[in-house]
Amino acid sequence: MVDIHGTAERLVRMYKTRDPFELLDALRVVTRFTHRFDARGLKGFCTVVNRTRYVVINGKLEESEQRVVASHEAGHIVLHGKELRVGALRDLDIFRAVGKEEREANCFGANLLIPDEEVLDLMRSADANLFSVARRLYVPPEFLSFKLHSLVERGYKLRMPMAPDNRFMAR
Repeated sequence: MVDIHGTAERLVRMYKTRDPFELLDALRVVTRFTHRFDARGLKGFCTVVNRTRYVVINGKLEESEQRVVASHEAGHIVLHGKELRVGALRDLDIFRAVGKEEREANCFGANLLIPDEEVLDLMRSADANLFSVARRLYVPPEFLSFKLHSLVERGYKLRMPMAPDNRFMAR
């Protein structure tokens, strides 16, 4: 079983960044934006062509959502490189798919974007709840639930207001 949190943290230390675009660049992944898709349609995809890794992100998304998509696609690049050689992993809606690879990519993305200390500090404040913390971190609450789940799996005592669900952006 892959230690997704450990893998994300190792890359953060190695490349000194939590920015998914900087990480993709450091990993020598060609990242492009497209405006061909509706903001409610294709969010992004990644593939390998002639040994070059590509990530394409919907340029019509808000910047904060682009970062979530980029972190998710970085998860596919890092965790599912062999599958990419077979064909593109397309995320018509990156959180709709319920497969293992999508859950892993979301978990990687949440661990990449959100430092443990930051979310723990925010969760300990008196008026904190999933939605207020997500707003402060500029991520969807459902995406934050992947980080919270990761923390709980590693022994932190946190209330899980919702189970991680890959389908949240489809709503």
